[in-house]
Amino acid sequence: MTEDIVSDDKRLRSRREMAGVVTLVVDASGLNAVERSELETRLRSAEVDAREVRIAMTASKPERSLIAIGSGKGGVGKSTLAANLAIALARTGRKVGLIDADIYGPSQPRLLGTSTRPEARNKQLIPVEAHGVRLLSVGQLVPAGQALAWRGPMASSALTQLIEGDWSDAEIILVDLPPGTGDVQLSLVAKARPTAAVIVSTPQDLALIDAERAIDLFGKTGVPIAGLIENMAGYACPHCGESSDPFGSGGAEAAAARLGIAFLGRLPLSASLREASDAGVPPAAGEGPAAEAFAKLASALLDEVEKVAA
Repeated sequence: MTEDIVSDDKRLRSRREMAGVVTLVVDASGLNAVERSELETRLRSAEVDAREVRIAMTASKPERSLIAIGSGKGGVGKSTLAANLAIALARTGRKVGLIDADIYGPSQPRLLGTSTRPEARNKQLIPVEAHGVRLLSVGQLVPAGQALAWRGPMASSALTQLIEGDWSDAEIILVDLPPGTGDVQLSLVAKARPTAAVIVSTPQDLALIDAERAIDLFGKTGVPIAGLIENMAGYACPHCGESSDPFGSGGAEAAAARLGIAFLGRLPLSASLREASDAGVPPAAGEGPAAEAFAKLASALLDEVEKVAA
C-alpha cells in the first residue's frame, strides 16, 4: 500500500455496500479543497468493483484564534506590522492566515511580495501562501491602482468572502482592518467575532485619541483587547547615530497602563523597514534586530491571547 492509501484508510469512518453501491464516510478534518478533491479521487479509484461510489466527507471545526489588528487612525504602520507579525507567528510553528480587510486600500499583497491570484473552488477562495502565511486580500482580485468605489454593503460582502475562504487547519488568522470604526469593523464582529483585538498607534496624542476610539468600539462589542503596540517609537539617525523621538515617546505605553490593557511592545521608526516593505521583503522573514523585534511581539501576543481566551 502507498502512504496515501494508508492515510486514507485512517480517515475512513465507515463503508457500506448495497446492490453494488458503496457509501463511504470520510473524516476530512484539516484538509484544504485541493487535498479533499485528491482524497476523493483516490477513494473512488480504490473501489474498482463498485457500480457507484458515494462519498460523504465530514470535518470537525478547527480551533483557531481570529485576531483583529486595528487602529483608530491611518498612517500608523498597522498593515506593515500585521504582515510581519503574521510571519513571526508562523515562524513559531503555528499555521497562520492573514485577511487583508482594508478593502479600500489593500496593501498586503505588496507587503508580502506576492501577485498570485487566489483560485476559487466550490465558491470558496483558496488563500495564497507567502513567507509561510496564507493570505486573502481584495488586492489579489482587482488590478493594481484601481479604485474600489464600493458602499458599505459591498465592502461587507467582500469581507465575508475573505473570512469564509478555505482556511483549512489555520490556527491563527490575523485580520488587517482599515483605519477607523466603521462598517468593516462592525461586519467583522457580526460575522466572525474575533477572539481578541490588537491596537496599533504611534506615540503622539493625536494618534492615541483615535486608538482609544478603536479600543472603545471593541469594548462595546464584547471583543477583548489583547494589547496595544507602539509603532514609530524613536528614530536612530543612520549617519550620526543620534536618537530622536519625532512622534514623542512612551505615549502608547502610558495609555495602555491608564486603560488597563496590556502593552505588547514598541517598534522604532525605521527607513530599512520601510524600504523592505516597499520591496515586498518582510524583515520578519529574515534575521537581525527587526526580525527579533517582531518575534518578541508575536510571543507577547500569544501570551495575551491565551489569557483572554481562557
